[in-house]
Amino acid sequence: MPFDVSRSTALVAGAFVLVVLVLAGHRLAQTGTATAPEAVAPIEPVRHARRRPLLVVHVVGAVRRPGLYRLRDGARVADAVARAGGAIRGAELAALNLAAPLVDGVQILVPARAPEATAGTGSAPETGAVVPAPKPSLSSATIEQLDELPGVGPVTAHRIVDYRTAHGPFATVDDLDAVPGIGPTRIEQLRDLVTP
Repeated sequence: MPFDVSRSTALVAGAFVLVVLVLAGHRLAQTGTATAPEAVAPIEPVRHARRRPLLVVHVVGAVRRPGLYRLRDGARVADAVARAGGAIRGAELAALNLAAPLVDGVQILVPARAPEATAGTGSAPETGAVVPAPKPSLSSATIEQLDELPGVGPVTAHRIVDYRTAHGPFATVDDLDAVPGIGPTRIEQLRDLVTP
């Protein structure tokens, strides 16, 4: 009988140990899964809709609200004039290329029409007084305006516009030296005829 008790006790104890081991193994398996490093897929960059950079332009002259304006890349001169409240009466919009793309840092001058001289009304400028035309800006002038400069033909005018489109506005007239086909002599000819 003692043999039977000890054998049954051993069986009960063995069954108990087996249950404990099974439970412990199950628990360890769950814990091991939680702490084991997981295979992680490579992180892909979050793709946001690309925002177009903002350009800052200075609109001055014959507009309702002259000042600095931020516009999206790809905007045109017409967009900048509209942001400045539009042209005022007497503005000479025909002197601007409203379809020209904007370049960051450029000044857009909306000129006013020159007063018409009428005989005997006293509104004509003094004798000998000449209203100078505004100098074209290298950073905003159209190809047609640049083509009118001495020594600058249509090919060179295109090169100037292509250069400013690729590199941004001109900081000084001396920056023309980087434009193919323009050398120191031509820069000196243009120095007093244009603004950056």
